[in-house]
Amino acid sequence: MSSHFIGIDIGTGSARAGVFDEAGAILASAKADIAVWHAEGHIVEQSSNDIWRAVAATVREAVALAGISAQSVQGIGFDATCSLVVLGPEGKPITVSPSGDPERNIIVWMDHRATEQARRINDTGEDVLRYVGGTISPEMETPKLLWLAENMPRTFVAAWQFMDLADFLTWRATGSLARSTCTVTCKWTYLALEARWDDAYFRKIGLGALADERFARIGTEIVAPGSPLSSGLTKEAAAELGLLPGTPVAAGMIDAHAGGIGSVGARGGAGGVTTRMAYVFGTSACTMTTTEQPAFVPGVWGPYFSAMVPGLWLNEGGQSAAGAAIDRLVGMHPAAVELAGVAARGGQSLSQWLAQEAERHGGAANADRLIGGLHVVPEFLGNRAPLANPDARGLIAGLDMATGADSLVALYLAGLSGLGYGARQILEAMRACSIKIDTIAISGGAGQSPLVRQLIADATGKVVYAPTSPEPVLLGSAMLGAVAAGRHPDLPAAMSAMSEVGEVYPPNPSLAAWHDRRFEAFERLQAAALSVLVV
Repeated sequence: MSSHFIGIDIGTGSARAGVFDEAGAILASAKADIAVWHAEGHIVEQSSNDIWRAVAATVREAVALAGISAQSVQGIGFDATCSLVVLGPEGKPITVSPSGDPERNIIVWMDHRATEQARRINDTGEDVLRYVGGTISPEMETPKLLWLAENMPRTFVAAWQFMDLADFLTWRATGSLARSTCTVTCKWTYLALEARWDDAYFRKIGLGALADERFARIGTEIVAPGSPLSSGLTKEAAAELGLLPGTPVAAGMIDAHAGGIGSVGARGGAGGVTTRMAYVFGTSACTMTTTEQPAFVPGVWGPYFSAMVPGLWLNEGGQSAAGAAIDRLVGMHPAAVELAGVAARGGQSLSQWLAQEAERHGGAANADRLIGGLHVVPEFLGNRAPLANPDARGLIAGLDMATGADSLVALYLAGLSGLGYGARQILEAMRACSIKIDTIAISGGAGQSPLVRQLIADATGKVVYAPTSPEPVLLGSAMLGAVAAGRHPDLPAAMSAMSEVGEVYPPNPSLAAWHDRRFEAFERLQAAALSVLVV
């Protein structure tokens, strides 16, 4: 009987499941939307019950579409956004919401309610902050925990467990409270190299209660991604997922890191894991580079030991809004509503329609003519890296009176170029710290367009490739399941065996000087916007 592995990915707006064979080929996938609540004060919340419901539905549908038996599923892997899940007694949801709704028990990664707490944490200058690029982000979990302790003390005191979303999913599947090295190192300040939490840090920032409890509510068992958990699927979880009890379940990962696993170790092509940068392009964009020795890059998170590739150090950057920034940008245009209707009638999103229109007029090779003098700094949700400024905001320069489709295409392309220049800033910050990257491995839903890939190559001046798998993030999670099942001895072996370099996009040399000039303008505009920032 053939062996199959299931990768389960929880993004900001949906849950997805994919069924893969031993070679990494996808047989089928399924998707289900998940609820997201937005409120004033940069509040964004979700429900762990709702997410688990979506997981069960997508796994059942993907297995049915693949036409395989539950007996052939040998391993399961989970990845998820780095969102904070709060569980009360008996593992029941407990509210994190000013609304008081107990179903709203997740503070989503993009929730910035803890910006003030992050500022105060940064003011302490604690040594652990060196491992988050010198500046902790309100997207991380300790500022959010501090916000709960200060603003919802009943929830903080009553909580049984605080979990990253990926760790919640593996607990829900197996009953194991083990946390992944990936989640707690990257988002919770766990010191993986020393295998410990920093007591002094938690006491200094106002979360001494967690240290007093010896960190029982945030994780005392920390294991490597891909490690088999407990005895596999519980009977209850197996019944919900339509699988067999005892099916191996792997310790999970943050979603972007699963995309890194599914792409940077692909066989073929130039370079290797330590010269390739993963660029996982979805609602946000994450960049990930690995080094043999720790590299402290100002404004870039990390270095994190064994957080993605075992035994190597990870530096993580990215853009807090990427796909979401493009949606926001084009949605402001006078023609957006009309053209979104045209796109919908053709079964496309507005961004897909705009990419098609741009290609019809020459695409990335004609970017200079199509964009003209329009410039976009798409930092609508702050600058994650390398400026590490959550208060940074977007800027558009060069607007005229045009309101037609051509001007919307220009705005779309200028926004994508702006994301490329943001990635270029991260690359330059890492180069200044002796991290040499020659290739970008792109993945994520927003990075599937050839136009997007070529624009990123041209804007950064780096070769871009996409793995052959159409779903590198799901594949990364399936690799975790394959390792947990013993099909591969470790993640590097799974990465090489199950992924391969696909389409390659070298930068266009004829546009290099033009992009160089625009990058200089991008940084000047960015600096101008920050100079007038009033918080």
